[in-house]
Amino acid sequence: MNDRIKTKNIINKIIPSAETEIPLLSLHLPKLDVYEKSQGEWYIKSHDADGKEKLLFDENKSQRRPEEIVRQLFLFELTDNYGYPIEKIKVEESVSFGREKKRADIVVYQEDGITPWIIVEVKEPNERLNIPQLKSYLNAEGSPIGGAVNGKEITILYRPYPKEFEDNLPDIPTYTEYSEVKNSTNPAIDVSEIVLSRNWTLEKLKEVNKQKKRPLRDIIETLEELVLANSGVDSFNEIFKLIYAKLYDEHEAPNRKDHQLKFRKYKDPQVTYKEISDLFNGAKKEWKGIFEKTEEIKLKPDHLNICVGEMQEMELFGADLRIIDEAFEYLVPEVSKEKKGQYFTPRVIIDAAVKMLNPHRKEYVIDPACGSSGFIVHAMQYVWKKYHMEDKDVKSAYAGRYLWGIDFEEKATKIARALMLIAGDGKAHIYQENSLEFTRWSEGFKADLKKEELLYDESFKELNFDILLTNPPFAGDIQEHWLKALYNDILPENKIKTDSTVDRHILFVERALDMIKPGGRLAIVLPQGVFNNTNDKYIREFIMKKARILAVVGLHGNSFKPHTGTKTSLLFLRKWKEDEPDKGENPKLKDYPIFFAVSKIPMKDNSGNYVFVKDENGNMAFDEEGNPVFQTDLFDIAEAFIKWGRERLKEGDIVFNFLNDVEVE
Repeated sequence: MNDRIKTKNIINKIIPSAETEIPLLSLHLPKLDVYEKSQGEWYIKSHDADGKEKLLFDENKSQRRPEEIVRQLFLFELTDNYGYPIEKIKVEESVSFGREKKRADIVVYQEDGITPWIIVEVKEPNERLNIPQLKSYLNAEGSPIGGAVNGKEITILYRPYPKEFEDNLPDIPTYTEYSEVKNSTNPAIDVSEIVLSRNWTLEKLKEVNKQKKRPLRDIIETLEELVLANSGVDSFNEIFKLIYAKLYDEHEAPNRKDHQLKFRKYKDPQVTYKEISDLFNGAKKEWKGIFEKTEEIKLKPDHLNICVGEMQEMELFGADLRIIDEAFEYLVPEVSKEKKGQYFTPRVIIDAAVKMLNPHRKEYVIDPACGSSGFIVHAMQYVWKKYHMEDKDVKSAYAGRYLWGIDFEEKATKIARALMLIAGDGKAHIYQENSLEFTRWSEGFKADLKKEELLYDESFKELNFDILLTNPPFAGDIQEHWLKALYNDILPENKIKTDSTVDRHILFVERALDMIKPGGRLAIVLPQGVFNNTNDKYIREFIMKKARILAVVGLHGNSFKPHTGTKTSLLFLRKWKEDEPDKGENPKLKDYPIFFAVSKIPMKDNSGNYVFVKDENGNMAFDEEGNPVFQTDLFDIAEAFIKWGRERLKEGDIVFNFLNDVEVE
C-alpha cells in the first residue's frame, strides 16, 4: 500500500466523510506526512516553523483529532496557495486576555516575527465556526486579519487598525499583497483595498469553486451570526434577493468585457449597495413575477457589504442542487414547515420515482405540491439526459412547455423558480396557487392551461397532464364544507356535511387523479396509514376504482428525518382509460399483478443526516459526475420494477409500454 492510500485510509477513520466534508483534502493530501510511531498510534509532522509532531489518531484508545487534519491542510494553503514563508507561521501560540491566556491554532507573523498578521481559529468539520472567539483574538493581539476554518468553510474577518473588528473579506491576502502594503509609501493604503481590487471574472469564480466548494447553508449560518440576526430584516427574503442578484450577474457576465463579475464586495459599502441593487433590479426584469416591481434590498449598506463578501466566491449556475436545496430548507422557518406538513423530499426518492415513471420528451409533467421543485427539476434533467439534449435553447424549450409546478406557499414557489434557474432553465411554469382550491385559481394560470390544451373540462377540476409526481403536505386538517364538497368522489357523505375534518393528503389523492388524463400515470408519497388503517378503507376503494395500481414501495422510516419519522410509501398509479371501466364505472379488470417492495437500507441516519457509500477503508464512492453515492436500495428497487414491468409488457400487458426504450407516441 503506497503512502498516499495509507494516509487517506487513516484520515477516513478519523473523519468518515473527509472527501466530501473537506475540499482542501484533494489538493493537499500528497503533502501530509502521516506515520505510525508505535502500534496503532498515528502522528503527523506539523507544517509550520517548528515542525513538531502531532498525535492524529490513537487506535488503542479510540482518540481522534479531526481538527488537526483541518489545521495541517490549511497550513499548506497558507504556504502553497497564499505564499507565506513557513518560518513566519506557528501553531498553538499564546494569546493574552488580561490575566487569562489561550492558544491560537495558527498565527502568521509579520516581518518582525513578533506582531501577528493573521490569526486562524480551527474547528473540526462538524463544528460551527467560533466567530466570537476569533474576534476576541484579533482585538487582544491587534491582528488585522482573522480566519475561522473548519475544513468545509472559511470566514475571513478584517480589523482595520486601530479599530476593533467591524468587517470581513472575501479571501485572505496573499504574501505578495501583504508585502505591497508593508512596502507602500502611501500611509492610507490598507490590505482590504488590494484584496478587493483583484480582477474578478467568471473564469476566476469557476476556478475558485473547483478548489473549494463552500456550501450555501454554511454561508447563511455564518451570515446570521455576523449580521442577519441583528439586522431587523427577514433573512429569507434578503438572502433570496442576493441569490437572484448573483444569478443575474453570472447570467450576464459572458456578455461583458473579459467576463467581469459585478457581484463583489467593494471598499465603500455605498458602492456595493448600488452595484448589488442594480443587479437585483436586472434580475426582476429578466425573471418577472418572482418579486414585486417595487421591492428593494432592505439590508443596510454595511450589512450588505459583509453578506456580499461571504457570498462572492460561491458559484450558483450549475451548482449541486442537493447542496442548494439543503440551504433553502434551512432558510424556511421550521414552524412554517411543520404546521403545514411540508417536508423537502430527499432527492434519492425523487430520482427513483422519476426513473420508474420514465417521462418522455413530449409528456406534460406536473407537481401540484411542488415545494422546492425537486420532482420537476429531476424530471427535467432525466429527460435532458435521456434524449441527449445538449443545446441550451432545446433544453429550455422543453422545460418551458412541459414542466409545471404549483404550491400555495410564496417561499416555496420562490425556491422552486430559483432551483429551475440554477439548474439551467428558468422558464418552467411555477405558480403560487392552492391546487385543492381550483375554483379560485388565477386567470393567468387558467389562461396558460388553456393555451397548452391541458383542460379536460371547463371547470378546471379535470386536467390533461401525462405524469404527476408529488409529495403532498400530510398535516393541515380541512374543515370547510365548500372545499370538502369539491371532493365528493373520495369523501363519504358524512365527512362532507358534518363539521368533521379530513386530512389534506386525502383530498390530494383525488386531486392528483383528476389532474392526469385517462391513461396518465402518477407517483405520490402517502403516509402508511392510507394503506393499512381500517378507517381509511374508503381511500383505497376510491383509488382502485379510479386507477390501476402499478407499484407500492415502502420507504425507510428515516427518509424524512429530522422533520418527521412518519412511515411513508410511494404509490404508483395509472389512471383507467375511458373504455376500461364498465357501465357502472367499475374497472373491468378485476385481477392484475402489482409490484411491491420495501426499502430496508436507509439513505439517512437516525439524526436525518445523509449516509454515503464507502469501501472497506472508509473511502467515499463517487458517481460518474463526481457526486458522492447515497447509501440506498431505492435504485435497485427501481431497476427491479422496470425489469418486472418490461416482462409484463412482453406478456401482452400494454399498460407498461411507457417503460419502452423507444418512445410510444
